[in-house]
Parts: sequence; structure tokens; C-alpha cells
Amino acid sequence: MLIAAINGSPNRDGNTALLLREALSAAEKLGAETQLINVAEVLTDLDQPFCDSCTYPCNAACAEGNKLGEALAILRRVDALIIGSPVYYGTISGQLAAFWDKTNTLWQSKALLNVVGGAVTVAQARFGGQETTLKAIHDLMLVQGMIIVGDGHRDFDCGHHGVCAQQPSEEDVNAIERARIMAQRIVEVAEATLSLRSRS
Repeated sequence: MLIAAINGSPNRDGNTALLLREALSAAEKLGAETQLINVAEVLTDLDQPFCDSCTYPCNAACAEGNKLGEALAILRRVDALIIGSPVYYGTISGQLAAFWDKTNTLWQSKALLNVVGGAVTVAQARFGGQETTLKAIHDLMLVQGMIIVGDGHRDFDCGHHGVCAQQPSEEDVNAIERARIMAQRIVEVAEATLSLRSRS
């Protein structure tokens, strides 16, 4: 089983990345293979970081021989995906939006259909737009046909929309714990839905 995390922050080792690594570590303990994709690095590798609908249907020409191509190859194989973003004006980062626009080729091929998804977000304030940002991430997932789970698990509680943290996330003990709990739920649901992702 492959579980990937997408760090939508411009910072490779910031608050969002810390929570994603906690979730991936918990998934690894349950036997999953994991990968972390930093969207800022992917976008920096592109001549045109924003999708301009150069072809329709998308032929993924912008993903040939670069980090975007590598990232999309990972996403074509995932059983579950955890997407994280810092809060920018109550929603996701521009970096995450630009990266996700480049996944149109995955939508066309139904590559993420029935992939299990969870979300992580961090803001400066305790009530700084985390839930609206989680909802924005959920919308990204729904358009790809993903199966969304929150941060609950039968051994803990039903959870909520996902992992909401206040920076610095390394000091947000609750958010770190919720990231670990969500990872357990993601692994469990990914295992239960494996047959829905049969790939030829």
C-alpha cells in the first residue's frame, strides 16, 4: 500500500510538513509505503508553473522529464493521499492550487478515483481559517472522485473534518495526535477499499 502526502506549503520543512511527516510515520508503522511531495519544489522545476490549458484534453506535456512528472507518477499509484496546506486568507496556498491544477491528466484517466484522502492545515491563530481550508482541500479531492475521511478512528472518537493546527505545529500536541489518528483511519479505509482501485 502506498500513501503519499502533498505539502502545499512554500516551506519544505515548515509547520505543514511536520504534521504530514507525523501522519506518514504513523502509516509506516502500520506497514504502508510512504512518499512526501513538496509542491514548491515541483513548481520551481517548471517553465510555466500555472496551468494555461495548453491542450484539451490534457496531454501532460508539461510533466515530461521533470519533478511534476515524477509527482504525477507517484499519484497514479497511491492508495491514499494526505494533502496539507497552510491557511492563506481562509483557503489553500497558491502553490497548492497551482500544483493541483496540473493534475488534470489524473482526472481524465480517473487515476485518483476511490483513492482515500485526508487533510491537514495550519494557521497562525487558533481559529484562523483552518476549517474553511480543509473544506477547500476536500473540494479538490471530491472533483477527483476521492473518498474523504476525517481525523477519527474507532479506537479514539469519530473526529472532525481533518487536522487543524496552530503554528508552531511542533507545539500543538493535539494536532500532532490527530494527524497520527487520521493516518490510522486512512490506512484502515484504504485497505477496506483496495478492490475499488484495481488498476490494469
